[in-house]
Amino acid sequence: MSRPAIDLHTHSTASDGTLSPAELVLAAADAGLDVVAITDHDTTAGWDAAVRALPPGLTLIRGAEISCRWHGIEPAVPLHLLAYLFDPDHPELVTELARVRLAREVRGERIVELLRADGVDISWPEIMAAAGGGTVGRPHIAAALIRAGLVATTTEAFGADWLGERYRLPKEDVDVFRAVELIRAAGGVPVFAHPRATRRGRIVPDELIVELAAAGLAGLEADHEDHSPAEAAHVRALAAELGLLVTGSSDFHGTHKTVRLGAHTTAPEAYERIVAAASGVTGVASG
Repeated sequence: MSRPAIDLHTHSTASDGTLSPAELVLAAADAGLDVVAITDHDTTAGWDAAVRALPPGLTLIRGAEISCRWHGIEPAVPLHLLAYLFDPDHPELVTELARVRLAREVRGERIVELLRADGVDISWPEIMAAAGGGTVGRPHIAAALIRAGLVATTTEAFGADWLGERYRLPKEDVDVFRAVELIRAAGGVPVFAHPRATRRGRIVPDELIVELAAAGLAGLEADHEDHSPAEAAHVRALAAELGLLVTGSSDFHGTHKTVRLGAHTTAPEAYERIVAAASGVTGVASG
């Protein structure tokens, strides 16, 4: 019997993906996945639609990718935690995620103001409309730059001349230790997303991951498009040393990225550890 195909990191139009939650779960089934996690940025807005559209044979893990920051050095280092199977109504977590989503909007509008001041003809109301109520991020601004014919791809839009440096502004995030505490309090399971991806920018030292493990971090995402083989191996070794589970995921965003659903997957043993450790919500299976 073949091992199940499990992808625990995907995005829909509830944040910065290009497939709706319903389209995402159908695409996951078409890609041959047995389990998929919906992990939109700082929101659970796509959960209900994904559950309603769940095709037979697919299990949905409800989650979110939470924008965090480590303040151990200056400037603080941004990082992401994948939170699985947490209670979406936990009051403190709801409040914190709402604050982060608002901060994303404020940052996005400021970036657009900077672009417009330099003569770039894009519109914040049009970007908000295109986001369709989803959590707004830089990929939405990148899409506007593409529509305006100023760049050809999302990768180009995230280059140094545009959103990667010249028009990049910091946003307010959740302190990473506070995030681990809140995810656990909400019955969820926190996993550090792409922790060694140097191509994304600065990374945190292993010593921080040791401290996070002591504070309740459950796992590390090793197999990821932005990890080199050496970086993935480093993450696996660190996880083994600390007794953390290891995940692999596509970080699928639809047409915003070239990576496909199921490009990287999680071992069933790690998936089972996540399910066993959660007490917020359960996975949802259809048929």
